[in-house]
Formats: sequence, C-alpha cells, structure tokens
Amino acid sequence: MKNIALALLKAQSEMSNPKKGSSNPFFKSKYADLNAIREAVIPILNENGIVVLQPIVHVDGKNFVKTILLHESGEFLESLTEIIYNKVNDAQAQGSGISYARRYSLQSFVCVGADDDDGNKAVLNQKIIQYNPTESQKVEFENLLKSEKISIQQKSLMKDSFSKSQNDSKTVSIINRMKELIAGKFD
Repeated sequence: MKNIALALLKAQSEMSNPKKGSSNPFFKSKYADLNAIREAVIPILNENGIVVLQPIVHVDGKNFVKTILLHESGEFLESLTEIIYNKVNDAQAQGSGISYARRYSLQSFVCVGADDDDGNKAVLNQKIIQYNPTESQKVEFENLLKSEKISIQQKSLMKDSFSKSQNDSKTVSIINRMKELIAGKFD
C-alpha cells in the first residue's frame, strides 16, 4: 500500500474542487456533475500513476458501483457505493442512480468537495488557517528528511510542500502522512 498511498498523497495535494456547473431546479441549487468531478480528478490521478475504474457489481441482492483506484505498481484501493433508484425496470431511473453513485463514490474517495460559483458566502465567517512552524517542528521536519525509510522522491515532495506552503495547514498534513509512512503504517 506504500506506492498508492504516496501517489494518492501527491495527487490530492495537486487537486482542486470541481466547479458546480449543473443546476437542480427542484432544490434551486447547483452541483458538480459526474463529468465535472472526473475532469477535476482523473487527469491528476493519471499523472500520478493511478487509474480509476468503476464497474457495477452485485452483492447480497443489491447493485453497487465499485470504485477502484489502481496504481501502476498493482496496488489498489476500492470502495462500494450502493446504487439507489426507486423505479424497477426503468432504464432511465437506473442510469440516474448509477451516475449518482459514481459521482459521489469518486468524489468522496479522493476527498474533493465542489466549489460554488458564489462560494464566498459559505466561507465569509470562517477563519483562514495559517501554519507557522515552530523551531522544534522545523527540526522534526529536517529529521524526517534524514530518515532512510523514505525515498529521494518522497523527500523531494516533502521539501517542495514545506517550501511552497510553509504558511499553509496542508504542510502539516503532508508531514504527518510522511511520519506515518516512516512508522510503517502504510506497509
């Protein structure tokens, strides 16, 4: 699981949320459709050696979309999302259920939300999180870079993340994931 975990970590650090470009007239809201989700995540996953597969499977009398993230190393992650629709023997209802399950499965699996065109009103009262590393955290980071348990490529990713987003809370997440890797939690 080490290779896919690192590739997914790198891919997620490059991803942004898809735009909500489709409208739901019933709820008078906008949402990111399956194509918007795919356009936002699949090219970045592919650049990092990960392919997305979404076959339909039948388990215990129910239909599911199985979302598989398959890494070029052969390692993979998978999840099941039940296909829900209320009209039996209605191809259009089933197709909508499949698209809905594929969209939410992929979106949740790679941890992306969806940006509002008017998303500012949703974050007006939120504080911006700043990460200002202490001297001890900087020393810990340097010690992580000296570890022999991570590759030169992984060290480069860490250095790059730290230097580009030193004042960004995402750096904390990347460093913590590398610590877990070194501790063997992804083996």
